[in-house]
Amino acid sequence: MLIAIISDLHANLEATLAVFKRIDERQPDRIICLGDLTGYNANPNEVVDIIRERGIPTIMGNHDAAVCGLEDPWFFRAAAKKAIEWQYEQIRDDNRRWLASCHEQIVFNSDCLGVHGSPSNRDDYIIDWLDAVRQLEYLNGREINICFFGHSHRASFFSEKGNTAATPPEGVCQLSPMNRYFINPGAAGQPRDRDPRAAFGLFDTDNRTFEFCRVEYDIDACALKIMQAGLPVELARRLFKGK
Repeated sequence: MLIAIISDLHANLEATLAVFKRIDERQPDRIICLGDLTGYNANPNEVVDIIRERGIPTIMGNHDAAVCGLEDPWFFRAAAKKAIEWQYEQIRDDNRRWLASCHEQIVFNSDCLGVHGSPSNRDDYIIDWLDAVRQLEYLNGREINICFFGHSHRASFFSEKGNTAATPPEGVCQLSPMNRYFINPGAAGQPRDRDPRAAFGLFDTDNRTFEFCRVEYDIDACALKIMQAGLPVELARRLFKGK
């Protein structure tokens, strides 16, 4: 079975469309979304609509929780907070209710866990191998060998036994059944690993491989929408830098 893993679309319609065009070319059996459909960019309803129409199992991200009113955005940085407040007014009621109904975690393929930030908390960041190792205790007693996560916006590959790549190259990583892994496919809507291309991943359950994928999208169009919406200019600028 081939499973596409996507995360952190962040209301970036241009990136979302480009990612799904490439995913559809690969014809996966399933698609899993690790959350944060909203925040930062200018098309929250359009991105949520795409995920809903495709019936994709989706985890609630921290931006999603704030945009649908389940969390107060006071702890977000200024630019992110302004985007959340703007989107709170823009999001349709049906999409608000749908976001509020998303799960905190999802188990799939029997031994895979999908989370937004970490197994312990959707707001936690897994940035390096030590962060990943600290989360192993939350997998103990569960038949979980692979934890897929988002939130950091950085494509990452960490294994319990030390085979790690905080910024893995585009390509395929082999997974061992005798090891446990934390894998971030990267952000579709706002990458922060110095590669501005939209990111996603493909998990082959039969061959036990994970492929890191990147795709070009129309950053100019997305950035222009940010400016036209009156959102902070830094949100547009960072898209070009991938950080």
